[in-house]
Amino acid sequence: QLQLVESGGGLVQPGGSLRLSCAASGFTLDRYPIGWFRQAPGKEREGVSCITSAGDSTYYVDSVKGRFTISRDNSKNTVYLQLNSLKPEDTALYYCAAGSPWTFTGVQALCTKGAYYYGMDYWGKGTQVTVSS
Repeated sequence: QLQLVESGGGLVQPGGSLRLSCAASGFTLDRYPIGWFRQAPGKEREGVSCITSAGDSTYYVDSVKGRFTISRDNSKNTVYLQLNSLKPEDTALYYCAAGSPWTFTGVQALCTKGAYYYGMDYWGKGTQVTVSS
């Protein structure tokens, strides 16, 4: 009943764009900081971008700065990740996760520690992003 559902992934050419969505089912997101994570085969899970519950602070891993944008619309119970200027190395399964508001200390910590499930309450099943010509 309580879960996050990602959508918007797909196959795109290098330089293309996608918008990923993360919608809550069974609970409301307005109290939760949210992170987007990704994992490619043979690589560690990586925190890509995180946002506070109010959307007033964000974090991006260096490799996506200037290309990805995280946002949220709490009235729609949804968080978004806009992926622009996509590169083949962005290919991965992208997950969203809701961080515990009780232990949240900041968006950078959420993205770096949350990749190892620390401080996260809910995880989605993921949506695949494939960047290939």
